[in-house]
Amino acid sequence: MRIGHKRLRLQTTITLMICLIVVLVLVIVYVMFGMRFSREAQASLENKAITIARTVSRTPMVVDGLREPADFGSIQRYAMDISAINDVQFVVVMDMQGIRRSHPDPGLIGKHFMGGDETEALHGKETVSVAEGSLGYSVRAFSPIFAPDGAQVGAVAVGISLSSVRSAVQQNRWIIYSGILMGGLMGTLGAVLLARKFKRMMFGMEPGEIAKLLEERSAMLQSTKEGILAIDRESRVTLVNAEARRLMGSVGLCQDPLGKPVGQLWPLLRMEKVLENGEALQDKEVEQSGITLLVNVVPLRVNGIIEGAIATFRDKTEITILMERLSGISLYAEALRAQTHEFMNKLHVIMGLNTMRSYDRLEEYLTDTLQSIRTEADSVVRQVKDPVMVGFLLGKLSRIREADVRLVIREEGVLPECADHEVSRELVTIAGNLLDNALEALQGAENKQIGLGFCYEDNRLTFQVSDNGPGISAEDGAHLYEQGYSTKGGDRGVGLYLVQRSVAKLGGTITYDSREGEGTEFTVQLPYRAKS
Repeated sequence: MRIGHKRLRLQTTITLMICLIVVLVLVIVYVMFGMRFSREAQASLENKAITIARTVSRTPMVVDGLREPADFGSIQRYAMDISAINDVQFVVVMDMQGIRRSHPDPGLIGKHFMGGDETEALHGKETVSVAEGSLGYSVRAFSPIFAPDGAQVGAVAVGISLSSVRSAVQQNRWIIYSGILMGGLMGTLGAVLLARKFKRMMFGMEPGEIAKLLEERSAMLQSTKEGILAIDRESRVTLVNAEARRLMGSVGLCQDPLGKPVGQLWPLLRMEKVLENGEALQDKEVEQSGITLLVNVVPLRVNGIIEGAIATFRDKTEITILMERLSGISLYAEALRAQTHEFMNKLHVIMGLNTMRSYDRLEEYLTDTLQSIRTEADSVVRQVKDPVMVGFLLGKLSRIREADVRLVIREEGVLPECADHEVSRELVTIAGNLLDNALEALQGAENKQIGLGFCYEDNRLTFQVSDNGPGISAEDGAHLYEQGYSTKGGDRGVGLYLVQRSVAKLGGTITYDSREGEGTEFTVQLPYRAKS
């Protein structure tokens, strides 16, 4: 900015411009709100007067005093008390002839009310007016007084002097004046400090230092071993590092991503969804062109407002193997937990029968329990020869019994011991998730039953799990194996996704046959080499 031939400094320019803006804003504020505040101040006093008038008009002592005019002293004392408590000029009670029954000047009691504005009140209407009375000009509120039978017996007038009204209005105007003065001072001070604030916002660095920092940041992002992709609030890509370009190229995304909408470029990242709801996606698996990536997407907030999102991703091959093993371990742990819970329940029953000395009943209970366990265990051991699967199924039986579900192992097939321990572990993952899925499908059903069958022939295993639950609709079937899709609420939709992934890893296939209201059967076919 120039004045004459002299160029002003940035700090001076900012100060003058902000001061001008502050002055304009404060003038507008005064014009817009000054008169409004004055009217509101007067209206507030009028509302105060009419409220007091209504209260007095409904006081039984006042009503009774007007109906029985033998003694008006109680009305006078009450009116004076109300006037003093509420800081009003007067509270005057009058009868239907307009004769005062109370007044700040006792000598005027018994005389006619002055001002001529009481007529409507004596005809049953509430009014507010400005008139001159014995105490001078005042704002006066009138309220009629009615007896319990509905007949009007008088009226009450509450007055606030015009000087009090003007004082309240002036007080509100002084508040505006004080605000304008304070705003002007604060605006001027803010303008002076703004240039210094700019310096602090840049952390005291000079432009050359900022440029160097930008170069270092860019080098750091390009050298990291994790792919980084950032978008702005319009979902357009603003940052992509070298590793991200490499990984994107490996999954077939070879075009330059900068400036392109991420929803069109790579919809599987769901970055637009993060922008919408502000919820981060943690460790999401994205499979594309045979490569599995582990993706994290978090919103970028500036002062609490979402300004964009950033995704970090890396190849998940090694992590996937570890997760699969941990998944098998978690299934073992769940089976052991269920078995422990069941045996604790049985021990409690045994202890209770022993305490009651019901030895005959105890012997019968032990016989039935052992027979049931022996029957189930014999069925499993007879048809399943793989020790890992035997241990898993025996543990799973406990949870199935807890859910009051009958497990039927078909007798026409046998599962031999597997020669490959990796295949055995994957089979535990497949069987565990299918059985869990069947158990959940049977919730609320009657005569719950799960079928389990194996058929091994020509180095190929056919594995079937069925239930008599409600079945799967065609709409749900279209998304059955998608990660995160479930009809059972949030944080679900993982089991069948893991099953499909394990089946695909072993080179097998999975199909299902379902009829709504009758049940569902999953069939898994896998290459399987038995141990010789």
